[in-house]
Amino acid sequence: MREFDYSKLANKTWDNEIISYISKIHEYKGKQELFLRQKPVELERLIEIAKIQSTEASNRIEGIVTTGSRLKQLVADKTTPQNRDEEEILGYRNVLNLVHENYDVLPVKSNYILQMHRDLLKYTNYSYGGQFKTSPNEIDMVLQNGEKVVLFKPLEPYETPDAINMICETYQNTLSRELVDELILIPCFILDFLCIHPFNDGNGRMSRLLTLLLLYRSGYLVGQYVSIEKAIADTKEAYYDALQKADEGWHIEKNDPKPFIKYMLGVILACYREFEARITLVEKAGTKSTSYDIVKAHVSERIGAFSKQEVLASCPSLGSSSVESALKKLVEDGTLVRIGAGRKTAYIKADSVTH
Repeated sequence: MREFDYSKLANKTWDNEIISYISKIHEYKGKQELFLRQKPVELERLIEIAKIQSTEASNRIEGIVTTGSRLKQLVADKTTPQNRDEEEILGYRNVLNLVHENYDVLPVKSNYILQMHRDLLKYTNYSYGGQFKTSPNEIDMVLQNGEKVVLFKPLEPYETPDAINMICETYQNTLSRELVDELILIPCFILDFLCIHPFNDGNGRMSRLLTLLLLYRSGYLVGQYVSIEKAIADTKEAYYDALQKADEGWHIEKNDPKPFIKYMLGVILACYREFEARITLVEKAGTKSTSYDIVKAHVSERIGAFSKQEVLASCPSLGSSSVESALKKLVEDGTLVRIGAGRKTAYIKADSVTH
C-alpha cells in the first residue's frame, strides 16, 4: 500500500497561481472578523440560506433530489422523510449542522469520520453506515452510448482502515508543526480521502463535509455563510476534471495534486468574494437605503437571468415581499425585464435585450 506523509509537501514548489490564490484567501480571512461584526439577524439568515443550498447541492451531485419546498421543510425540521432520497438528505442536514456547530470539538480522526458517516446514513435502511467498505469499489463514468468507463480504482477494503488512520495522523502532525499552509494541506487530504474511497456509499458527500470541517478548524468560516457545496455543484465538470488529473499515478505516489488544489482554492476564493458582496449589501441596508436601492445595487452586478430566490439569497437584510416589490418596481421603471411565469419566472437586465 502507498504511504502518506504530508510533511513532504514542504519540499514542493508551488506555481504563481496557487501562491496567488493562497495570498488572496488569507486576505479575506483577515477581513473575516470585520464581516462577522455585521448585523447578526442578517448573518443568521445567510447561514440558513447556505444550509439549504449546501444540503441541496451536495446531494444533487450524487443524484439525490427532492422538491424545493420539501427540501426547506426537511432542513427546517418541519417534516419527516417520505422516500430514500429524503432520508439521505435528512442525514446530510444533520451532519452539516454538527459540523457547523461543533467543528472545534470534532478532531480529524478515523473514529470521528466513521461516526459522521454513521449519522449521514442514519435514516436509511443501509446496514453499513459508520463502517468502512467491505467490498471493492470503483469510480466510473457512464458514456452517452451506455458504456461504463472505470476512471479510478480505489484502495482495497483491507487497506482502507490503515490508510484513513494514516492521512488523519499525517494531516494533524504536519499541521501542528506548521510545515505546510492549511490551504495546501486541506485539498491534499480531501484528494487522498476520495482516492481511498473508504465507504460503500456516501464518499462524495463525506468529502464535502470534511472539507467544511477542515476549513472551519483552520479558521476559514466562509462555508457557513456561502455554500461551498453549491459552488462545487455549479462547476461539477471542472471538479471531476481536476480530480481525474490529480489522481493519475496516485497508487505509486507519482500523482500531481496541483490541479485539485487549484480547483478547490478557486472555489473557496469565489465563496469569499460572494460573502463580501453580500456583506456590502447588508451594510447598504444599514444606511437608510430602501429595498429598491438594495435590490437595484445587486442586480446591477448580475449578468444573465436570475430568479427572485437568488436575489433573496444575496440580499439577506430583505424579506420576500420587499424583494418582490423591488423587482416589480424595477420592471416597471425599465431596469429589468421579466421572463417566464409562475415558478419559472426570471429576470434579466433590460439593456441585455437585443432588438
